[in-house]
Order: sequence, then C-alpha cells, then structure tokens
Amino acid sequence: MNQQSRKLRVMMNVAIFAAITGILAQIEIPLPLIPISGQTLAVGIAAVVLGSRQGTLAMICYMAIGAVGVPVFAGFGAGIQVLVGPSGGYVFGFIAAAFITGLILEKTKFTIPMAFIANSIGMFITLTFGTIQLKYVLDLEWSAALVAGVYPFLVVGFIKAFLASWIGITVRSRLIQANLLKVGPHKGIA
Repeated sequence: MNQQSRKLRVMMNVAIFAAITGILAQIEIPLPLIPISGQTLAVGIAAVVLGSRQGTLAMICYMAIGAVGVPVFAGFGAGIQVLVGPSGGYVFGFIAAAFITGLILEKTKFTIPMAFIANSIGMFITLTFGTIQLKYVLDLEWSAALVAGVYPFLVVGFIKAFLASWIGITVRSRLIQANLLKVGPHKGIA
C-alpha cells in the first residue's frame, strides 16, 4: 500500500470514529449538572479498534468539529462555550483516554479482558479531567465536584467499558479478518 492510500485510510478511520462519537453523544440520560451520554462508549470503541494514535486523532477531530459549531456534543451542543463550560473537561479527557486506552492495548494484547482494564482506566482519566474542570468552572468544593462529576458515572462507566471492549475487539477482529484494517508491528494500526 502506498503512502497516499495509507493517509486516506487514516483520514477515513478518524472521520468515521469522530462521526460515531457525535452520534452516540446524542444518546443521553439527563442529570442535574452533567448528563450520562454515549460519548465515552464511542471513545472506548475508537481506542480499541484504532489504537492510540488514530483513536486520539478521532477524538481531536470530534472536539474540533464541535468547537467550530457543528452540534456533535451531548444534547446537540456545539461551540467553544461547551469546551470551556462545566462539561468541557470531559471532552478534553476523551483525547487522553483514547490515547492511554489504545496505548495499553498496544503494549499488552488486544483481548476483551485487557480492553476492559484499559477502558476502565480511560474512564477514570475522562472523569478526572471532567471533574477538575467542573470544580473550577462552577467553583465547587472537591466533595461536591466528586458527587456531581464522578459518582453518578461509575456504574454506567464500567458497563460502557465492558461494551466498548466487547464491541471494539469484535469489530477490530472482523476488520482485520476482512483485510480492511492493517495491524503494524506495534499492534496498532499500520
């Protein structure tokens, strides 16, 4: 495969998973400050299917699309005001979570149990970023920030970590079998 085809494949992978994240973001359960949404499920799936580099690029693309005004954030939110608002830290956390989740899998094995561990770590990374920004934007005490920004998301987060692992490993395996996904020597996407 030539360099131009490889770049096109990377751009397509990134665009597809940025779009999936925007679609799943619209599936939400409203809570007082921060809703539970399908965004983190998409982040986990992207990291498992694409690995650290392309998964991270997909989340950067997702954030950039939303920042310029395309309504891809939870509740059809868009714009810089979302990124600097109470829930913006979670979106920044998606980038770090995708990178670390994919990196853990590249350094170990792409299996459902390892993906669950990696996605669980990714969940805590996202929650950390989100809670820090929530605390400072709303001028909350740490205890109030944890109550609003972490505790309501833990059980659902572990369920989404499992689903992202199972779906991601299944999709990744099938794409590799169909020769639609090339795996490089570092176990990530070539």
